[in-house]
Amino acid sequence: MSIPTDMNCIEITEPGGPEVLQSTTRPVPAPAAGEVLIRVEAAGVNRPDCIQREGNYAPPPGVTDIPGLEVSGEIVQLGDGVTGLNVGDKVCALVAGGGYAEYVTAPVPQVLAVPDGLSMIEAAALPETCMTVWTNVFERAHLSPDETLLVHGGSSGIGTTAIQIASQLGSRVMVTAGSAEKCQACLELGAERAVNYRDEDFVAAAKEFGGKGVDVILDMVGGDYIEKNIKACAPDARIVNIAFLRGAKAEVNFMPLMLKRLTLTGSTLRSQSIERKGEIARQLRKTVWPLIEAGRVKPVIHKVFPLNEARAAHELMESSAHIGKIMLNIGA
Repeated sequence: MSIPTDMNCIEITEPGGPEVLQSTTRPVPAPAAGEVLIRVEAAGVNRPDCIQREGNYAPPPGVTDIPGLEVSGEIVQLGDGVTGLNVGDKVCALVAGGGYAEYVTAPVPQVLAVPDGLSMIEAAALPETCMTVWTNVFERAHLSPDETLLVHGGSSGIGTTAIQIASQLGSRVMVTAGSAEKCQACLELGAERAVNYRDEDFVAAAKEFGGKGVDVILDMVGGDYIEKNIKACAPDARIVNIAFLRGAKAEVNFMPLMLKRLTLTGSTLRSQSIERKGEIARQLRKTVWPLIEAGRVKPVIHKVFPLNEARAAHELMESSAHIGKIMLNIGA
């Protein structure tokens, strides 16, 4: 298949709501040395895409302003020096931007083979989500088998992934979610305890679940949850913040942090080096990909939109009505 000069894509016309996402055409990018060009079949829609659209999460220097952090597709061109990958390979990849398009370039270390048994839609749901879970829960927070994990936003794409990986690796998982339906979905994925935060205190539930509290908390809520998380922790627990949907500022009593010997940390994935992302990808190949290919972990897909309906996909994301991942079918 020949590579066209131009491609369809979605651009952010100005900072704002979902209505600022517009279909347009741009030149097809050329892969630099150490990169591959992927003809995109599907792309994941993630909360950072919405934050970028609002003007609060700019792409790194030199990266396209087209949103989209994870894709699946077929390699159609190799940059200079690329080995180990071939034109025609079916892959999924983490990208720093550009996923909402028919073509995107990706550094070789961030490219992964599509796991056996998965569709291209499902494969595109993996890179950003799995890398975020792995680096935060298992590398930064050092979750071990037989420890307890509390996941806030358990029904999100990140949440549904964290539940499955952690439970399959031997940890006990508790979640918070905003409805009975979402709680039930989390239980079916492997969580042992699900708290509807609208009518139950997760701090009391966490203390009961873990005995003296939970060992690790994965939090994307922030705000008033920051102090509640500290209260919900067992001694020597670790709290990892990956987003602040309720705000990044709070008045917090940090004395329990010291008395319980807690670790409070966090990270973003997009700004990390290609080499660091490649190391995370290697860990996924070793530990998570076998679970996926065995059918023990599988992405939860809530809804798939065609590329030109990216606005509707963002509206759904911001409604928080979804369970699992929201996807774009680029080939539709």
